[in-house]
Amino acid sequence: MQTNPTYTSLVAVGDSFTEGMSDLLPDGTYRGWADLLAGRMAAHSPGFRYANLAVRGKLIGQIVAEQVEVAAAMRPDVITLVGGLNDTLRPKCDMGRVRALLTEAVERLAPSCEQLVLMRSPGRQGPVLERFRPRMEELFVCVEELAEKHGALVVDLYGAPSLGDPRLWDVDRLHLSAEGHRRVAEAVWQGLGYEPEDTEWRTPLPLTPPPGWTARRIADARFARQHLVPWIARRLTGRSSGDGLPPKRPELLPYEGPTPPSAGPSA
Repeated sequence: MQTNPTYTSLVAVGDSFTEGMSDLLPDGTYRGWADLLAGRMAAHSPGFRYANLAVRGKLIGQIVAEQVEVAAAMRPDVITLVGGLNDTLRPKCDMGRVRALLTEAVERLAPSCEQLVLMRSPGRQGPVLERFRPRMEELFVCVEELAEKHGALVVDLYGAPSLGDPRLWDVDRLHLSAEGHRRVAEAVWQGLGYEPEDTEWRTPLPLTPPPGWTARRIADARFARQHLVPWIARRLTGRSSGDGLPPKRPELLPYEGPTPPSAGPSA
């Protein structure tokens, strides 16, 4: 990792987390932590180039097949790779295969950039996550081992108290809110060696009175109807939310995106 780095290009690889769901912009597109990070890096490096190959719903095998070679061929200064979590959330998951595919991705990407960035993905608190937590933590052990072997940077979002707070997650309970994405961008920014803009990104939100029983039941019913049932239906039919969708930034081009928000909570 550099101090006061001069990176000139970034390619983001992954699934919905890196695509930017649910950081929704007024025009109906998603921004997310990778776009925010690119905006900050571009402000420090004239002519900065950025590509985001991530597509929602992708499994690690699809990421390897569709994104890894494309990213490696671009040979950017920085590549971020976050994948495999969608696999761990499937009822049936071959963790041996997931580890092998993640290893293949890292072995191909690490020599193709100056700095490969991996992550221990954030996980919100709640009973649903507990069922899949052992798989997630097995995935994170693999991430740590690969990073040590190949000189990659690991950004620990899983261990950040703030990102476990349900208030930093969207109503679908699967994707971060705009404030959650801002904190992830800050975490990666600092991990790459840039001067911190928010030294408190790990700090939990101030405590507030929890919602009452009725409000929780209404929220649970809305979540089940709008998000859980469609998610289960896609699993049963073998479909994905990203089927047929192209990457939002498939080429490594100069970045002139939205102005990054100022440091500090916005939620």
